[in-house]
Amino acid sequence: MPSQGQQPVSVVMVGISGMGFYYLKALLEEFSPDKVKLCAVVDPFPEKSECYSEIKNRGIPIFYSLHEFYGGGNSAELVVISSPIHYHVSQSCEALQHGSYVLCEKPIGATIQDAEHLIRMRDTTQRWVMIGYQWSYSSAIQALKRDILKGLLGKPLCLKTLCFWPRDEDYYKKSSWLGKKKDEAGNWILDSPANNAMAHFLHNLFYVLGDRIETSAKPVEVTAELYRTYPIENFDSIACRVFTQEGTELLFYASHAVPQDRGPMFSFKFENAEVTYGDREENIVVKDNQGSEKLYGSPEGDNNLKKLFDAVAAVREPKPVICGPEAARSQTLCVNGIQESVPEIVTFPESILLQQKETKMRRAKGLAEVFYECYQKGILPCEVDLSWARKGRSIDLRNYLYFPGGAPPGNQGEQKS
Repeated sequence: MPSQGQQPVSVVMVGISGMGFYYLKALLEEFSPDKVKLCAVVDPFPEKSECYSEIKNRGIPIFYSLHEFYGGGNSAELVVISSPIHYHVSQSCEALQHGSYVLCEKPIGATIQDAEHLIRMRDTTQRWVMIGYQWSYSSAIQALKRDILKGLLGKPLCLKTLCFWPRDEDYYKKSSWLGKKKDEAGNWILDSPANNAMAHFLHNLFYVLGDRIETSAKPVEVTAELYRTYPIENFDSIACRVFTQEGTELLFYASHAVPQDRGPMFSFKFENAEVTYGDREENIVVKDNQGSEKLYGSPEGDNNLKKLFDAVAAVREPKPVICGPEAARSQTLCVNGIQESVPEIVTFPESILLQQKETKMRRAKGLAEVFYECYQKGILPCEVDLSWARKGRSIDLRNYLYFPGGAPPGNQGEQKS
């Protein structure tokens, strides 16, 4: 018999459709039995997963909730969570309380108070938590961040990023929570491009500026423009300006209401260099003020599930978590500020709305061109002469502890927005 240290890592997979499908496939196909034992899957609707038949054929136990799994006297060393946003923190905390380590898919959660609750629970249970922002685990982003930390690029001045990923009407019908601010029970979801599909790239703006490998820069002010073309509760298009605690300007542009994919791309301006990726470059390129270039590779160059392999390895050989709750909470804080900036989402006027019945696509005429022009110039649509552009309020995030309103219930008057 192998020694205890050589036993396969016992894993529970929570959420086996959507992104969870890819985690599950990796656990079933890319790990040998002596490395990983998939001891259970958790999903309220397991039959919807493309892997359902294989799970049944392999005799892997299926549970409808983590509570049911642990309540049956079961245990697992690692819990991988790929459930809807509003379950991330509660399921992570339940796993921690039962002695499991956690890899939770992005974002950390819907609200800053949830993120802080998870941090406290992690500290109490003395177990680690990894958040699945895959770029943060890539060798290219890690190499870039190390050079930023060394001061090789100088002071950060302005970082901006853009991503266009079209979605159709069926996308928002896949799950009841997509496009929603809250679920039926009143729990915050805040699903949007900034908090779901493109959350990676908003997070990356903060992550590369963190003062340590495991931290992110903190947003202190955000001004947003939020728009929708689809009949959803929240927004499908966003442009926003953020300032960090150190005074660096960040700009983020994202939309699902565009005709074709573009990006992700970014342009980071530092005192001594400019960093670019994704517009015309397949690799991250740093060009200094003397014209010298350095290539870091692509943030897409590693396996997108490197985070899963890192998590499995860390169960046996613990090492510092490079993207945990401290790194991830800046994106959540920013998203809360974004929502406060524009409480009532602006629906694009009928005059620029285009709908393709055969493809079930909706888009705003000229939006992609406007957002890209703003990205290049480092401005917001409201700073261009556009009849539909609506600027949100500037939200102060310096003492922002609770969404909505900034202060916990009973202390709302203490938060100035």
